This record gives sequence, structure tokens and C-alpha cells, in this order.
Amino acid sequence: MTGYRSVVVILLLVLIVSGCGGRSGTPGAGAGDGANGSSSAGSGGTNVQPPADGSAGAGNAPGAGESEPAPADPVRDQLGKLSTDEKIGQLVLVGMDGTEINQNVRDLIEKEHVGGFIFYKDNIQDKKQALALFNALKAANRDQPVPLFLSVDEEGGRVSRMPGEFDRLPAMRAIGDVGSEELAGRIGGVIGKELSGFGLNLDFAPVLDVNSNPDNPVIGDRAFGEEPEIVSKMGISVMNGIREQGVIPVVKHFPGHGDTAVDSHLGLPVVEHDLNRLRKLELVPFARAIKEGADVMMIAHLLLPKLDPDHPASFSEPVIHGLLREELQFKGTIISDDMTMGAIVKNYDIGDAAVQFLLAGGNIVLVGHNYDQEKAVIQAIREAVASGKISAEVLDDRVYNVLKLKAKYVLAGEPATGPDVKAINREIRSLLEENGLK
Repeated sequence: MTGYRSVVVILLLVLIVSGCGGRSGTPGAGAGDGANGSSSAGSGGTNVQPPADGSAGAGNAPGAGESEPAPADPVRDQLGKLSTDEKIGQLVLVGMDGTEINQNVRDLIEKEHVGGFIFYKDNIQDKKQALALFNALKAANRDQPVPLFLSVDEEGGRVSRMPGEFDRLPAMRAIGDVGSEELAGRIGGVIGKELSGFGLNLDFAPVLDVNSNPDNPVIGDRAFGEEPEIVSKMGISVMNGIREQGVIPVVKHFPGHGDTAVDSHLGLPVVEHDLNRLRKLELVPFARAIKEGADVMMIAHLLLPKLDPDHPASFSEPVIHGLLREELQFKGTIISDDMTMGAIVKNYDIGDAAVQFLLAGGNIVLVGHNYDQEKAVIQAIREAVASGKISAEVLDDRVYNVLKLKAKYVLAGEPATGPDVKAINREIRSLLEENGLK
């Protein structure tokens, strides 16, 4: 019996010693050792200590039952600090009268918190005046929480807002006829240099419409050509050239303004094509631009009865959400064409159109003219938010997208020094001579 008892005691001692070992089965890997990053995966992470600064740290990943800390999102933080009126302002880009800041402009900045301005030929006289205006707008916006978009339609050819000191660029049809992607990219670079020199940061170009209708009164030689392949190649090259200069390109006019016989500045064009036809022709350049990382898409004022018989594309949910967001998977910023154009104001209430555009999936309402129209749009959005027609979630979604774009391009309020007109003109002349376009 004595021998038997001795064996039992020995066995008990062995069991006790084994039970005191580390949970991983490694001798000495006790509960306190996880703080030094030496605990094994099997420990469950219950004793892992985070670094003092709150960072994840090597060997300090949360274990089972613990959640990863959410990564910092400065854009989300910025959104959370904006008032409702400041958020609404970011959804509107407006025009102005004259060549200097007036009280209406100050009110749009200080009271309405607008997200930016678009400039036309009557806002720009020469380099000195233009630079003074753009810098004055930045100064007026200094106390606002978000920097401004400062934008123009600078396509080259007949659609140009730059002052007369610059040599003229050819129409994009001439670039398309040359067929050189290198030339197109360099042309985009020239446009970007002109704009960035002034501190402009958003350009409503390039045109990605396929000019398939010879009777088209509004597109014509603004398009790169009549075939989707050449429009895609040239347009994307121009887009990238503009973007490389730190200017945001806006591709337009989705889903395609090329086969129209009505100028949407004057009336509402009707496009009878079905989705199969659009996929084969009009949508091709836009789909390729999306794959190449297009940041902003402008929606045209077109009625496409086979897609939506009740609403123009510019505030159609089947077009904006269904086609552009879901089918083409565009995650960027969507801006309307100018809501003061005849296609809208002759047929619809501008405030209601703006609200429907946002509900359909758009982000920025362009109101290029008329202070009263601009105020009407802002008020309509404000009322839609107050009533819940535009929910808090939808408002934040639309605004977050805009803030993210501004953050991506590091928009800021520092004054610009002006473009080097002589150097840019030399580059333009060289490009034209090299490609037989002079």
C-alpha cells in the first residue's frame, strides 16, 4: 500500500505542475506576458495591452471578442462639424455677375455657405483682373469651414473662358482628327496649367459625347469625333492631362448629348434610344472614363423616354442611380448641368428639379446664373431637409462625397500667383506646329 500511495502522490504532483503551465502550452508563457507582444494566437488576447498612444502596434492586434478600432476618417470628422446650412451649401455651385465681388456674392459665401463658383466670359477680362477676382473669393471664404470650388468651362476651341492673353487652343474635333493620345494628353496639360495658375480647381471638360448627329446644334466640333473609340481615347487622355496639373476634370454630358437636334440651353432634347443602343455607342466613353478613375460626371438635360418618360436625365433616378451608380458603378461626384438652362426653367420648377436631382443620387446642383434662382434652389433644398424629404442620412451621404473630392485634390484657400502666360503660349505654338494644327 505504501508503494501505491507513493505512486498516487507522484501522479498528483505531475498533474498540479502541468496545470500551472502557460495557456499556450509553452512553459513560462503566463498571463502577464502578452503585454510584451509574446502571447500566442491561442491566448484569446485577453491580456494584450494596447500601446499608450492608442495605436495598434506590432504584436498588439485585438484578439477574439475584441473589435478593431475604426480607422481615422478626417472627412467624416469634417462632415460632423458642419451645420445643416453648411452641408446644404456644399451641394450648390453658383455663378456670379460682374468682374468683382459684390454683396450678393458675399451673402452666398457667408450666409449660404455655397460650395463653389463657376465663371463665364463676362466674369473674366484679363489676367490681372481674373487673378484678383479668384483670390478675393478665396479671401472672402477664409472663415468658412470648407474651401471653394472655382470652376470654368475650358474645353478649347469655341468654349473657352480664358483671357485673351492666351493663344487659342483648337477645337477638340481637330485633336480627335490627329488621333494622337500623346497630343491629347499634352493639350489637357496645357488647359490644366492655365487654370491651376489662376487657382482654379475644377474644369467642366472634356466632352465625351459622340457627335453622331450632323444636325446637332450644341456639340459639333466640341466632340472628339463620331466614333466612340476615338472619343474614348482622346477624351481620357485630355482628362488625365488636366488632372495631372491638380485640376479636377468633369466629364460630360452623361449619358450622351451627341445625337440631339435641340440645344438644351433653349429647350429639352428628346433622345429615343433604348439602353441597348446607349450601351453600344453613347455610354462607351463614359464607361471607359469611369474605369480610368473619372472623379466627376456631369448629367445632361435630356429626356430619354425609354429609360424614364417622366424626368430628364438630370433628375432621373433610373438614369442617375440605376444606370450611372449601379450599372456603371460610378462612385465619384455627380453634378447637374446648369439648372438655369431652358431645358429646365421652361418646363420645371428649378427648386423641385434640384431636390429631385439630389434624391436621384446627385451631389452638386449647378446654378450658373441669376441670384434669385440660386437662392430659390438653396431654399428648396433647405425646406426638403427640414421636412425630411431629404433625410439626414441622404444629406450626409451627398455632402460626404463632395468633401471627399475636395480633400482628394487638397483644395485650399491660399492666393494664386498667376499662370506663366508666355511659357504656356510657347507650349501651345509648339504643340500646334508639331502636329500640323497651326
